[in-house]
Amino acid sequence: MTRWKLTLEYDGTAFLGWQRQAEGPTVQQVLEEAVESFCGERVVAHAAGRTDSGVHALGQVAHLDIARPADAHTVQMALNHFLKRLPVAVLAAEAVGEDFHARFSATARHYRFRILNRRAPPALERGRVWWLPVPLDAAAMHRAAQALVGHHDFTSFRAAECQAASPVKTLDRLDVTRLGEEIEIAAESRSFLHHQVRNMVGTLSLVGRGKWRERQVAEALAAKDRAAAGPTAPPDGLYLVRVLY
Repeated sequence: MTRWKLTLEYDGTAFLGWQRQAEGPTVQQVLEEAVESFCGERVVAHAAGRTDSGVHALGQVAHLDIARPADAHTVQMALNHFLKRLPVAVLAAEAVGEDFHARFSATARHYRFRILNRRAPPALERGRVWWLPVPLDAAAMHRAAQALVGHHDFTSFRAAECQAASPVKTLDRLDVTRLGEEIEIAAESRSFLHHQVRNMVGTLSLVGRGKWRERQVAEALAAKDRAAAGPTAPPDGLYLVRVLY
């Protein structure tokens, strides 16, 4: 039995998130089905982050165990062959020790959120950005975001259905940068609460529109109340960029 660490890229628009569901296709489901097509084995794939419906990945990491002897190149190419009609690709396959766990062994997760800030709607990037036609002040958003960096109770930015044992997390980075018509928000932490990034982005968008003052982000954090923060940004613009071990 070999444990395989897989690095995945996918367009989340076609899936109801990572985790298997009865209602429709998920990334976990199609990956496990590709393994079964390859070697006839039913496996369970574990991911570094259980991305929600519509969320994308540039460097998701998953692990699974396969009994069939094979080298890394064969595993990668075989899985991509059976995934070729789907917007999922195995970027790398690596044999790892049985103590490796895609989720629990991770030391950092990097997310990126993309906002298209122009009057015209997206044509080529539809489903891959959050379109906000109202002008945003990215510099003000960045200044306000710094109140969230550090070790805090993030109850105000936690989804009601979040299953984490504690709302306390350490946010290592939250940068807001404008690149022409696009605003990019980079978030880094060892782990995140359910919807934490999307709730932070939705709150910062209020600052960008001038509806909130910068200090109100810090006040929302201190309130420890989800109702005190801003809306949840849509999943379209969110990407799991990479996971560190």
